[in-house]
Order: sequence, then C-alpha cells, then structure tokens
Amino acid sequence: QGYPPCVPVMPMHVAISLYVLGLQVRPKLPPQMGMTSAGSVSFSKFHGLGNDFVLLDCREQQEPCLTPAQAAAMCDRNFGVGADGVIFVLPPDLPEAESRMRIYNSDGSEPEMCGNGIRCMARFLNVLGAEAPNGVYTISTLAGLIRPQMLPDGGVCVDMGPPILEGAKVPTTLPCNALGQVIRAPLEAAGTQWHVTCVSMGNPHAVIFVDDLDQIDLTVVGPLLECHAVFPAKTNVEFVQVLSRTHLKMKVWERGAGPTLACGTGACALAVAAVLEGRADRVCTVTLPGGDLQIEWRDDEDAHVFMTGPAVSSFAGQYIVPD
Repeated sequence: QGYPPCVPVMPMHVAISLYVLGLQVRPKLPPQMGMTSAGSVSFSKFHGLGNDFVLLDCREQQEPCLTPAQAAAMCDRNFGVGADGVIFVLPPDLPEAESRMRIYNSDGSEPEMCGNGIRCMARFLNVLGAEAPNGVYTISTLAGLIRPQMLPDGGVCVDMGPPILEGAKVPTTLPCNALGQVIRAPLEAAGTQWHVTCVSMGNPHAVIFVDDLDQIDLTVVGPLLECHAVFPAKTNVEFVQVLSRTHLKMKVWERGAGPTLACGTGACALAVAAVLEGRADRVCTVTLPGGDLQIEWRDDEDAHVFMTGPAVSSFAGQYIVPD
C-alpha cells in the first residue's frame, strides 16, 4: 500500500513530500544521499516524546553534509523544516561501532550526544535496513559508544553507560563533597539561591529539585543557569518535582536548544541525582512535557543507566539548502 500524499504547509525554500505515518508503519524514505549537486538534501523527521530531529543519511561521507549555520537554518520552525537538532548518520570511526552520530543543535552548537536523538537514530537505521546484531546498534558519539536496542513494541532501550559524577569532569567549578561529587551545591541566579546536583551523561546537567514545577519560569532562569560561569562548557538544566519514589516530573532547558518537550540524557541525569539525594529509587518513571521515559540506574559494578522510550517517524522529504 502506498502513502496518501499531503499538501505541505512549509516555507517556500523547503521542497517536501509528506506521507501519513502510523506508529506501526514502516515509512517509505527518500533516497539518503547527503547534499546533492543541486544544493538539496534528503531528510527524515523523527521525534522522541516531541523532542524532534531531522536525520540525514551521510554514511557515504566522513563529515556532516551541512555546516552548523545551515543546520540551524534547517531547524528554524518558520523558515526551515523545524527541529530541535539535525542528526548526521556517518560511517563508524571505531572498529566496535556500526555507525557514528554527529548532531548540531538548533543554534548550530554541537553537543556530545543526545538521548532522545540516539533513539531516533536507532529507529532511522532500522528503517534504512541497517543490520543490528541481536537488535542492538553500536553507535559512536562524542560521548563514547552508545548501544540502543530495538524492542518488539517499537520502543528503544538505550544503555547510556555510567554517569560521570566527579565535578571537575561534568564539568563544573561548584564545590564538591569528599567524594568529588556536586550534590545540593548552592548557586544564585535570577535572585534565587538554588541547590544544584551535577551529573554528566556524556554531556553536562544541573539538576534542581523544587516543590512545584509550575512556579518555575524556565525562560528566565534557564538561560542564566545554562551560561553561568560555574559551568565552563555551559550546561543543560533540569527542574524536578518528586511525585513519589518511583515517579519524577521534570522541565528542561537544553543547552543550545532552550526549552524542549523532552531530554533523554536529562531524564537519566535527574534520576541519578534523585538517588544521590535520597529522593527516589533506582528504577523510576520520568514524566516530561512530551510524555514518559523509563529510567533504571543499575546497582551493580558497572552502574550503567538504561533509558527506555519511543522513537517515532513523522515525515520525510527534500530540503533545498538556502544560499
């Protein structure tokens, strides 16, 4: 069966064919060839709980086919395709990996990796027909090797590796405890003193527990904390309300993207922070604005964090790169 075409409501410089997709439908993707000689690029759009990404198949190239500025223009929701970031699927740079991930945020900055993005990339590879031994892809990222596993129900479970808790490696200059960890360190911003726990999941996170998420003006305090001098590489910021020991609710200000509907690494980081502060169990549900993720921080020698959640295809098309 073919997909009924939709009339695209998109900016004039985006040439796009849309297809109606169901959750269980394998989308028909356009040829994935990176940048063409005519200055256009084939793309696919995916999201994880509303945290949305443009994905480009660059497996025949060694570097991303767009510059950071071009990727930022593509992410523009008025004049581009619209996304929180552009993910480039590249050939592996390590013998253990099948592919490599590079990602540019909507502001053109490059994070080490992205939790929701890695799930979307795994789903994209699956749609492209890439082999996954035992259903597991091994993907090289700037944060190291990440292994997402495809699940029968359409979800993706990602072994995110162990959290980095040493303050200097997060990195942050906030005061550490005797173990070198930053737990409930005081930090002033926007006229308020916050208590911050810092965790890296390959990218930095500042986690703050509050009594009422609705009282947080994310657009005011988010950028102030993201760019605070105590975070030399900037930081993602998560505000968290504890609903129970197995249920946490969050809002996120993402480094380089601002407020988003979901942040996978952020959900992992806040689950770790909740355990460190004695607020939650090691297996919990994290409710984000876009939906729920299941997080487990295993209590074993490896202490890996596992994240399980959806990755959904939205549409595919051809994007004309502006001059």
